[in-house]
Amino acid sequence: MSALSTSNSALLHTSPVSPPTGTQESPSPQSNKHITRKNSRGFTSLNEKTPYQLCFLRHGQSTWNRDNRFIGWTDTPLTEDGVLEARVAGQMLARSGVKFDEVHTSLLRRCIRTTNLVLMELGQEYIPVNKNWRLNERHYGNLVGKNKKEIVKIHGKEKVRRWRRSWDDPPPPMEVSHEFHPALDPRYREVLHKIPSSESLKCTLKRSKKYWDNTIIPSLADGRTILIVGHENNLRSMIMNLEGISKDDIINLCLPRAVPLAYRLDENFKPIGRPDGKLDEATGFLRGEWLGGDEAVKEILERDRKQVYDTTIEKNLEIGGDKENWKKWMEMAVGKPGPEQKAKSSMRGEFLSELEIEERMGKM
Repeated sequence: MSALSTSNSALLHTSPVSPPTGTQESPSPQSNKHITRKNSRGFTSLNEKTPYQLCFLRHGQSTWNRDNRFIGWTDTPLTEDGVLEARVAGQMLARSGVKFDEVHTSLLRRCIRTTNLVLMELGQEYIPVNKNWRLNERHYGNLVGKNKKEIVKIHGKEKVRRWRRSWDDPPPPMEVSHEFHPALDPRYREVLHKIPSSESLKCTLKRSKKYWDNTIIPSLADGRTILIVGHENNLRSMIMNLEGISKDDIINLCLPRAVPLAYRLDENFKPIGRPDGKLDEATGFLRGEWLGGDEAVKEILERDRKQVYDTTIEKNLEIGGDKENWKKWMEMAVGKPGPEQKAKSSMRGEFLSELEIEERMGKM
């Protein structure tokens, strides 16, 4: 399936939620085990069965995603396509009916801008946005800035796969003289002694878990609906911890850009099973629900796999061809952005009807 078909599926498989009721105060942490969604707060939620709810979202395409380069803590901005991906993610969430109490994200602008665009589409620019270095992407060490497929050709598919996805196999450390060393960035001046030279997923989980335990869990306990906008490996570390995925299996978990992953949690903040009682079909590991649909996510992940590991494919799958169709389709779905790439605000998610989509697709 082309990227065009993938985007089509992702937009048309959002889950409806009941309309909002009257606004009420958030419950106190002491009484949270006895509350239900409808009397805890007036906001619509991602589900109907529990007051504890959480949504993960990976940022939109950045310039180095597009160029197939290792990024890590480097502060690469969103591309035009990344802006559209973020807006479409916001539209998915808007169509689901969710309202968030707060957002948590990294210090990197690809996540910060994705957050801003999503909140504009939701009409929720007013809610708190918490930024913290512990939610940064994992540090890719001396691989930062290098082309992924070229590194595969040099070191082999399996070694690069372990560097990118395994539990405890960090990439080669970054030299102090590296042009993209985070110590050169003023935003880290207070944590210079904590900047790693490279990180495995184990290292990434160690720092993200501190934020999870000290910040995310107390907010959930207070009955707050939370959005975490992050990076693939940092999100993988939190999801590994949440789902109890083993150290051996985590190498097989990958996450797509800009498709919300919604979780219903029990009173112990553990995932409640999906309505169908199965794990997701896209990865085979998750009890969370992809708001874009499992099939769409599966197609995106297969494209991403080919982009990095299939050395027989010379063209960049993030540029041209199907990617141009993907961009055109997103522009039809959310409106062509202006010269400053501004997102329109939307309280509802103003999608084209399925009939309008089919008609316009036939004209492309």
